[in-house]
Amino acid sequence: QVQLVESGGRLVQAGGSLRLSCAASGRTFSGYVMGWFRRAPGKEREFVAAIRWSIGSTYYADSVKGRFTVSRENAKNTVYLQMNSLKPEETAVYYCAADPTPGSVYSYYFSTSYNYWGQGTQVTVSS
Repeated sequence: QVQLVESGGRLVQAGGSLRLSCAASGRTFSGYVMGWFRRAPGKEREFVAAIRWSIGSTYYADSVKGRFTVSRENAKNTVYLQMNSLKPEETAVYYCAADPTPGSVYSYYFSTSYNYWGQGTQVTVSS
């Protein structure tokens, strides 16, 4: 059974940085794509970033390119999202997700491609 547990969310000032963690367990994730999504109040869930675990290739939403970095640590079965220069409009619940049978790169950007989800971690960016 796949379990994903996010941590690291907290209150931070605009312009600040946070690193979110997603501890994955229950399977070998080498063939997976791991994604980060977020849902702001009153808005739909949106793609933030993804990483192909086996080769480390990364993918980002245009809005976060150059500021966010997704990475994984094999020894700890953990995926990270380093977020820099945070903006108040990025206040949201951030979710980690896992896709065990990744298709085209195009699919990485869609929440429907992911079978497993964590419970989310709250990030609040104050102005």
